[in-house]
Amino acid sequence: MQQSPHFPQSLSASAVDSAVPLSNLQQTYAVIPRERPQTPLLDRVDSPADLNTFSINELITLADELRLFLLYSAGQSGGHFGANLGVVELTIVLHHLLDTPQDQIVWDVGHQAYAHKVLTGRRDQLGTIRSKTGLTAFPERAESVYDTFGVGHSSTSISAGLGMSLALRYQGRAQTVACIIGDGAMTGGMAFEAMNDAVQQNADLMVILNDNDMSISCSIGGFSRHLAMLWESGYQVDISDTGEPMVCKRPDMKDFDRRKRHTEHREVPQLEDNLFKAIGFTYFGPFDGHNIPELLRVLSIAKQIKGPVLVHIYTTKGKGFAPAELDPVGYHAISSLPAEDSAPETEKPDTVAAEPLLKYSQVFGQFLCDKAADDNKLLAITPAMEEGSGMIEFARQFPERFFDVAIAEQHAVTLAGGMATQGVKPIVAIYSTFLQRGYDQLIHDIALQNLDVMFAIDRAGLVGEDGATHAGVFDFAFLRCVPNMLIAAPKDESECYHLLNTCYEYEGCTAVRYPRGVGTGATITQPAQIYNVGEAVVESVIGEENAPKKLVLLAFGTMVETAQQAAEIIAKSPLASSCQLHVVNMRWVKPLDTNLLETLVKQGVTHIATLEEHMIMGGAGSAVNEYLLNESVAFKNYRPAIFNIGIPDRFVAHGSQLEQLADCGLDVEGVVNQLQQLLS
Repeated sequence: MQQSPHFPQSLSASAVDSAVPLSNLQQTYAVIPRERPQTPLLDRVDSPADLNTFSINELITLADELRLFLLYSAGQSGGHFGANLGVVELTIVLHHLLDTPQDQIVWDVGHQAYAHKVLTGRRDQLGTIRSKTGLTAFPERAESVYDTFGVGHSSTSISAGLGMSLALRYQGRAQTVACIIGDGAMTGGMAFEAMNDAVQQNADLMVILNDNDMSISCSIGGFSRHLAMLWESGYQVDISDTGEPMVCKRPDMKDFDRRKRHTEHREVPQLEDNLFKAIGFTYFGPFDGHNIPELLRVLSIAKQIKGPVLVHIYTTKGKGFAPAELDPVGYHAISSLPAEDSAPETEKPDTVAAEPLLKYSQVFGQFLCDKAADDNKLLAITPAMEEGSGMIEFARQFPERFFDVAIAEQHAVTLAGGMATQGVKPIVAIYSTFLQRGYDQLIHDIALQNLDVMFAIDRAGLVGEDGATHAGVFDFAFLRCVPNMLIAAPKDESECYHLLNTCYEYEGCTAVRYPRGVGTGATITQPAQIYNVGEAVVESVIGEENAPKKLVLLAFGTMVETAQQAAEIIAKSPLASSCQLHVVNMRWVKPLDTNLLETLVKQGVTHIATLEEHMIMGGAGSAVNEYLLNESVAFKNYRPAIFNIGIPDRFVAHGSQLEQLADCGLDVEGVVNQLQQLLS
């Protein structure tokens, strides 16, 4: 690896330790500032090269300023929070030591890249993050030359970094590649596949394991216990001035008592017997990830070592903001602060406060608990999304039936398949965008064997500020082409509850697909119903029977409400006298209600429009087209015009969900305009 031009190779531990009093490294804040803080050192940094002249004392002061600036920015724009505060010192040190963008810094997931954005020329834009015309929530190659690899899903950094290292070696370019991966992301199997190959290739690769005992939730499982055991040994593998590992007593550091929960009644192994060394990496650590002098010393030497190297650091998620340190799960991400002059809403004396709208994840959580109380065969699996998927109460009530498998989507799917062979009913709760990672397993390990597994697919459709990496807009397409699959798309909370029940009671491979956020306010009726599989519902018929034009709106999922509003607007327009509108809640993407389609065509509808919050290509509208063109008997004799409304063939940029819908023509106004063009 290339020697750093910014830091002397021979800087010793004693020289660094004497540079600054270690007791005054960070400040802790209790309140998010509303006013832009004074950050004189940070204001001098317009690119990483500006850090070259900073002394160690200035770097430490810069860390305080950067952390305070991140607190302020998060209050203005919201967004990922705790993980960014935890890597402030590491980010500063990396950009001080490395010659970026020639040297490559590869972030995993991207929850922790806000400080990186600030130091790479985007300080004044950080307040725009996650807004439609602002910065993305994750690293993105199109946004900056310092963003070496676009990320949004976890466990990709080592594979991407290894690819960069091998390509650089092939071209004879001596540049450093540093991958930063969290302990949660390290549970993903892809990370281990990459580490195995890095050793096989003897690649020059520096992996920095940011161990904060957290992903979004607390890290769980054998790997987390292994890291805790390394900590509890009381020793560390330090790095000599010549880059040799040397086992020594670890300096006493405060906090981190939380790790003891992993190691109670367990024998602490020898520090040399760690997983990374067994794989073939040169291992150093654990080190304090908030100690800038220590990081400077260790990383300046480690980056020059040939072959795959892993530096294990420990950090505190939410570091420097007291509430986040106490509640790292709650402060994983935050909303922006309300305006200071906004008065709280007061309830009028004669009114009753409205019930808060349920999130779809809460509907799923309620169904899980209700069904589990009646059926002891129900088991539930999540790949590290207990909170996000609404499973906290289920995990509390039925701990022996709850399985959090960490960030391992492929494993989660096949695990469910294995369970299903033994007479139980597993439910896999997974985000739409994460199910993409378990697609091979869904086909070969579940559907091909027609196993009795239900998928509860959350965050389907557009997801707002998280942007294209998290949008669940491909699931209709990749699920409906798989034999033995049933796919349901509820229009509201109540229908979601009953479709979950319907698919649970069905013996076979099923999926219920529902969006992020709250529903429409529909009351969940009890008891749980079982709908007829593949049966749609005509929601309304608006207009005269003898109108010359008959338009049928076939709406899927949450687009039913949009279709209804659009139909009512058209019914009040000049087109009303010449058009009758049918709004159909299709309810099922597979199987389609082909009987209803045949009936509508026979009745002489002149126009059919499909409406979905999904890609047009391969989506539910495509399923309607395929049936009518290839199988419909009635359509062979009479052919109404067909029009598909959905997401066009492009990735949708981040912004609010409303902005994204409008951008795709899927808000009410956009749908009305498209239907008016169709009818005219």
